Amino acid sequence: MAINLEPGIDEAIRAHGAETYPNECCGALIGRDGVVTATYALPNTTEEGPRRRFLVRPQDYREAEKRATQMGGELLGFYHSHPDHPARPSQYDLDHAWPSFSYIIVSVMAGKPADMTSWRLQEDRSAFDQEELTNVQHDPYSDAAPTIH
Repeated sequence: MAINLEPGIDEAIRAHGAETYPNECCGALIGRDGVVTATYALPNTTEEGPRRRFLVRPQDYREAEKRATQMGGELLGFYHSHPDHPARPSQYDLDHAWPSFSYIIVSVMAGKPADMTSWRLQEDRSAFDQEELTNVQHDPYSDAAPTIH
């Protein structure tokens, strides 16, 4: 499976990670049919400390779903940053993930966005599988559908 990012989405996620550094950022991925067309920044309200954790509260989840519906899309998943750590899911990420969503992680090293990966929870909730993360490119000279790279 793959998750595809419309132009500007990659940059928005990376910018949010850099902006909140040294804390984790988090947000929702909105789109349709595996194509992310918008992000929606969420507050990081974890009581464990935003430096190494993020928490999506039930009301934030509901607001993200509402925003997705208003935009004509659906909630495809979530993104968050790993300050000064690799873009790989932690045990905490595994313990708090939901099946069917994509989870994008951007590594932010010394305040600079680095690697970005995407993950999907296995149905038995035992582990994540990495999914392909691609950027959708629009040809400004064509009326054809965008191509995925």
